[in-house]
Order: sequence, then C-alpha cells, then structure tokens
Amino acid sequence: MNIITYPKPEEWAELLRRPTKEAGELTAAVSAILQRVREGGDEAVIAFEKQFDRAELDTLAVTQTELDEAEQAVSPELKAALTLAHENIAKFHAAQRFESKPVEVRPGVTCWQKAVPIEKVGLYIPGGTAPLFSTVLMLATPARIAGCREIVLCTPPDARGKVHPAVLCAARIAGVNRIFKAGGVQAIGAMAYGTETVPKVYKIFGPGNQYVTAAKQLVSLHDVAIDMPAGPSEVEVLADETACPAFVAADLLSQAEHGVDSQVLLVTTSRTLVDAVQAEVERQLAALPRKDIAARALENSRIIVVRDRDEALALTNSYAPEHLIIETEDYRRLAEGVVNAGSVFLGPYTPESAGDYASGTNHTLPTNGYATAYSGVNLDSYHRKITFQELTPEGIRAIGPAVEIMAANERLDGHKNAMTVRLNSLKN
Repeated sequence: MNIITYPKPEEWAELLRRPTKEAGELTAAVSAILQRVREGGDEAVIAFEKQFDRAELDTLAVTQTELDEAEQAVSPELKAALTLAHENIAKFHAAQRFESKPVEVRPGVTCWQKAVPIEKVGLYIPGGTAPLFSTVLMLATPARIAGCREIVLCTPPDARGKVHPAVLCAARIAGVNRIFKAGGVQAIGAMAYGTETVPKVYKIFGPGNQYVTAAKQLVSLHDVAIDMPAGPSEVEVLADETACPAFVAADLLSQAEHGVDSQVLLVTTSRTLVDAVQAEVERQLAALPRKDIAARALENSRIIVVRDRDEALALTNSYAPEHLIIETEDYRRLAEGVVNAGSVFLGPYTPESAGDYASGTNHTLPTNGYATAYSGVNLDSYHRKITFQELTPEGIRAIGPAVEIMAANERLDGHKNAMTVRLNSLKN
C-alpha cells in the first residue's frame, strides 16, 4: 500500500481519487451493448452470455426444477446462515415502515402522504469471481416487505449455464418472483427495456463493476429508475494508536479481495500503527485464497497519516467512503462528526463483514464519493410517496387570496382563476 504522510488539504482530492476508466471509453462500449439488447431482445442477451460468460443458453429463465435442485445442493449450515441473515435484515428494514400523519396546515387545509410500493423492481446480482448470494437477501428482503408485486432477479450463469445454488436458495428465502440467467450490461438492458422473456421493470437495484454502473446510469436517463450509482466496492478504516493491527489489516483485506478495482484506505494518526498494519497485511494476505486479487487492489490503495483526529475526520468526510470502520479510542465521539459515508462500523468488534452479511443493515451502498448525496438501499427505496391534500370551504378562504396573489404575480391567470371561481362561489 502507498503511504502518504501529513498531506496538505489541497492535495486531498488527488489522493482520494478512485481508480476508474475513462468515461468516453465506458460509455461507447456500454451503449453498443444496450442498443443490441433493445433491438434484439432474448437473442441478443443469449449471444452476450456466450461472449462474456461462455454460457450456451437455450433460455434465460431459471426453472422450478433448477430452484429445487439448488436448495438440495446448499448445505444445512449455509441455509441456516442465510435464514438467520434474512431474519435480521427483515427485522431492521421492517422497522423503517413509513407512518403517514395528516397535517392541518391551516384550518380546513389538510395534507398527507401515502407510501406506495413500486410494482415491478429488478435486482442485479453480480457473479464474476464470487457468488454474491448475500446481495440477494439485501435487495429482495426489503422489496418483499415493501410490497413490490413483481421482483425480478438477473444474475450471470457459469460456463455450464448454471446459477450458483446459494444465489437461488437465497432468492427463494427472500421471496423473488422470477430469476433470469443474464449478467453485466446485457442484464441491465433486459430489465430496462424488457425482452420476450425478461419483463421490463420500473426500477433497477444492485451493485456491479464500472460497466454495470455505467449501464444503470445510461438507462436511467430515459427508460427506468435506479437505486444509486454503485460501482467497485471500497472501505476506509479510521484508526488511532489503540487499534489492533491484526483487526485493521483484516478489515482492509476483506474489502480488497472483492475485486482488482476495489479500493481500501487507512487513515490514521499513528505512524507506529502503519508499520504494524503493513506487517499484518503481508502475513494475512499470504493465507488468502484470493490473494492475487487482493494484492492488485492494494496497488490502488493508500495509507494516509494525518496530524490529529479533526484532520482525520475532515479527510474522511471529503472521501465519503462506501464503508467506514472507526477503530479509535473515542469512536463514538468521532462517529458524531461523520456526515458523508454509506455505512459506518463502530469499535474494534464491528467488522464490515458483519454488515455485509448478517447484522441487518443493507450492504448495497453508494460508492465513488456518491455518499455525499445518496443513501444506501433501504425500505424507502422501494416506495413512492404520493401526496394528498383536501380543502374545505374554510380552507379555500384561508389560503385562496394568497394563491390568487402568487399566481397573478407569476402571470399564470389560469391558476388564479381556478381559485377565484371557488372563492366567488362561496360569496354567492
């Protein structure tokens, strides 16, 4: 990992830059795939599956037989873990249910909201180098609690045309309606436009690489809503001299093994901790099965030594990490100052992997600095809020004159007249 000591604030932006491809290169490649899917439907998706995933498919849909076989293939221990995680995720997200309260803003003027589930949602589950069955639980569980009528899932198959059994088992536990074998940009296109087999949805959820993120952003311009920009994963560990070097190293490596484009960042006030963490990273890295991936990710990663906790916090909020782990003596006090982060993990015994799998919080989070403006997936992500208002004659009298004045000053006489005719009817 690259070590930077006491950087000046004007150097932060460059230091905190994420590893990304040029936007023009990405957009051109992604747009071409999306256009072929829009025009070619199932045939185009199947062709791309052969090209990118080396899978020879006759159909995209996962069958009931495949779901039954997958459930038998998953060990009882993993199934129990999936069930425990699902229960915790459901409990946490169910507590987020919206309760509408009618508000009488003036006598006779009442306003309220109603939360309405998005009817058709599409969930994208990456495949790549690891089967992210945990993401199935994170996306499908709140969708089911919200009351979404149709929950569609797309995930890439392996070269034999099979979806990982744990992905299918998790989908059944969480209540997914329909599952399709499609990955990458072609999956996003299929859910955005609809094909002969894959239904068009109203909103797409799920993480992915830079190509998937670009595809989501492109289809969101005209065709479908998306949860957020969610690209390659990242973590920042904020630590002081009290942190356990083994814990810090493990936290950094747990994120680095996601993919070669992942980024990990250690921000610390302790130069002594740096040496100890580096030694632990080397020791633990050697034992990881995915050490080659993690090692390449570490090339894009940094250790930044700062002068004090205030500077550490300012740097953290500037970075706006997807995951933030605070391993300091006063972690609760520091946490109060965090304003830009996707999900925060407090203290020495709260690794990011707890939130990734089973604590109950959602692990689908904004990356690439988007935590400055976006939230992670939550129950509200699957709802629309419809506002209602009702005016009685008393309400017309209370706000009618103000409406007339404002409409007249905006030169919208039709707006003014809609209120004037009602006021006049009450006078008569």
